[in-house]
Amino acid sequence: MSQTAMQNRRTTADTGFDVELREVFKFYGSEPAVRGIDLNIRKGEFFSILGPSGCGKTTTLRMIAGFESPSAGDLLIQGVGMNQTPPYRRPVNTVFQSYALFNHLTVAENVAFGLRLKKRSRREIEERVAESLKLVKMEKFSNRLPAQLSGGQQQRVALARALVNRPAVLLLDEPLGALDLKLRKEMQVELASLHRELGLTFVMVTHDQEEALSLSDRIGVMNQGKLEQVDTPDCIYEQPLTPFVADFIGDTNLFNGKIEGYHPNMLWVTTDRGLKMAVRPCDRGNAPTSGRVTVCVRPEKIGFSETQPTNSQVNWYEGRLRNVMYLGTHVHCQVQLQSGDYMTVRLPNNPAGIPAMDSLVYVYWPYQDCLALTSDLA
Repeated sequence: MSQTAMQNRRTTADTGFDVELREVFKFYGSEPAVRGIDLNIRKGEFFSILGPSGCGKTTTLRMIAGFESPSAGDLLIQGVGMNQTPPYRRPVNTVFQSYALFNHLTVAENVAFGLRLKKRSRREIEERVAESLKLVKMEKFSNRLPAQLSGGQQQRVALARALVNRPAVLLLDEPLGALDLKLRKEMQVELASLHRELGLTFVMVTHDQEEALSLSDRIGVMNQGKLEQVDTPDCIYEQPLTPFVADFIGDTNLFNGKIEGYHPNMLWVTTDRGLKMAVRPCDRGNAPTSGRVTVCVRPEKIGFSETQPTNSQVNWYEGRLRNVMYLGTHVHCQVQLQSGDYMTVRLPNNPAGIPAMDSLVYVYWPYQDCLALTSDLA
């Protein structure tokens, strides 16, 4: 390699990003699975790719791992182009939802498998296997077979096997999807702790919104092969840029309508069913100031009362309580407004304070707590 080429390579590698995708496409036949993704994942970041089934998130992860090749565009890991690099030569390791453990090998032998393929010395293998098992708190189970372990323990072994190779980037493909809810919560805490302790770059694919919000430094929300928004969890939830992101992340109430008036701090929107709303304009991206919009208001932002709100409330509407869902920590109430629209209201767990079904109720919220987004129907 020439001195100039080495300097260029070093310069590229010092960008502060462990993974870079530049205008990456992936086609299966004539069908695009991934469409022109631009993405930079920082060193040491916990990055999650979130989206519904078939959106292209797993295909994106498989391209980073080397199991799929981009049809167009460039993929770099630590500043080095990887389009033609096979999986076993990339500084990454993948943890799969199915664990993919060898049932005839012990825990220690499973973890050591990759090192043995690389012909490491016996002493190095023993030291690194012990180190990795200690990281995931599985050192006491080194002589057990996978069938003798619980699902959570098998997942820990899969993590140890990936970490023993000391990758620059750890790829997680729905890593907790096969676990029951309680164990899944416990493993989320374990993953977060492991990420903080190791300082590695984690890239996780999931369809679980709560998991992505609780674990990630940043989230990329995918839809139909494209990234609709890349942002911190709080911005993804509180300041979605598109109706899809608003609807996919958490619960929300959406109303399609048209802007009837504009002020730098407030929009006046008339919905398709005639509701008049005062709305906060989106202060990021291409904020609409005219035309059709989708108004987004989260259920927990909505007030709920059996008495009419004071005149200081800009947005308040009369309706009937049509359904109540008890969800343990909170209660979801479904209210049918006079316009015919249905709204979901999230209330603290206090069943005694919920009125009888079909009671007259009022819902209300400040204009700052609802957001106008460029409508998909524009």
